[in-house]
Amino acid sequence: MAVNKNALIRYKTIDKCLQNSMRNWTLQDLIAACSDALYEFEGRDINVSKRTIQLDIQMMRSEKLGYQAPIEVYDRKYYRYTDPNYSITKIPLSQNDMGILSETMDMLRQFKDFSLFQELSGLFNKLEDRIHTERHHKNAIIHLEQNTKLKGLELLDELYHAIQKQVVIEVFYQSFTAIAPSIITCHPYFLKEYNNRWFLIVKSNKSNKLITLALDRILGIDYDFSIEYSPSDINIEEYYKDTIGVTVLDNRNLKTIIFKVDSRNAPYVETKPFHSSQRFIEKDKNGWSTYSIKVHTNFELDRLLLGFGDSLEVLSPKRLRRRIAFKVQNAASRYNDILSN
Repeated sequence: MAVNKNALIRYKTIDKCLQNSMRNWTLQDLIAACSDALYEFEGRDINVSKRTIQLDIQMMRSEKLGYQAPIEVYDRKYYRYTDPNYSITKIPLSQNDMGILSETMDMLRQFKDFSLFQELSGLFNKLEDRIHTERHHKNAIIHLEQNTKLKGLELLDELYHAIQKQVVIEVFYQSFTAIAPSIITCHPYFLKEYNNRWFLIVKSNKSNKLITLALDRILGIDYDFSIEYSPSDINIEEYYKDTIGVTVLDNRNLKTIIFKVDSRNAPYVETKPFHSSQRFIEKDKNGWSTYSIKVHTNFELDRLLLGFGDSLEVLSPKRLRRRIAFKVQNAASRYNDILSN
């Protein structure tokens, strides 16, 4: 069944609203959200009637588009999904959708030699492989690491558009150490992926400091149009240039790290450097190779170094060497019952 662009925008907007269980959604709320979304995409006011949204909900509930969305009315005025994990974006693509994607890929392939698209070659390969396997029901040729159970991924698209449209947001956030969630009013700037997890970098409206929020700890988001958005002049590449992971520290924690790796693991460190600043120093008579990197001494660095176990030794700075030694000793103590036998 053919669906026009505005209808798709409305379906997607209603879907995003109903995924946000932190808020009660009336029909008027859905009308307002769809009107705002259409204005963002079209750049002009488009009248969205009550009847239009009611028909959209009816269409989403039906089998005509393959959604069969479990939308229910509760307390006689609020709308929600009976299944909190449901989203129309999780519905398998139809053969018609696959055909359109294939045609799009054919068009994009004509530009693959341009420098901009060379940076996206891995993404092209992944898309082509996905389309091929879906259309021909064959096993994938390319396998990329992914965590399908990771929470927060459904927020990626909405957060991306909030950054793109420069909108102040309210984030309902609960860290692992917090007893209860809190509301953070902030200006969203970047999205970053690290170690198969996604993070949102924002400026707090209260402290004007940059904060890194894990998407899997975000319980919901809302918008605050009463606050003027404060644009960022930060270059994301520059911001992370001295950092492994996502925890950016001040320059007091920027240190030159000297470490050595045994002969068995040195090739892995050589071919996949810990950081762009990595430099080879020397190789000793026992085959151990010494390297240096200049990075922030954050939590992610510790985990990276500890991941090599007894095949890596931190030589300096002394404070980091002591910290790693303490963690190794503490870990070894948990196996004393085995080591003592």
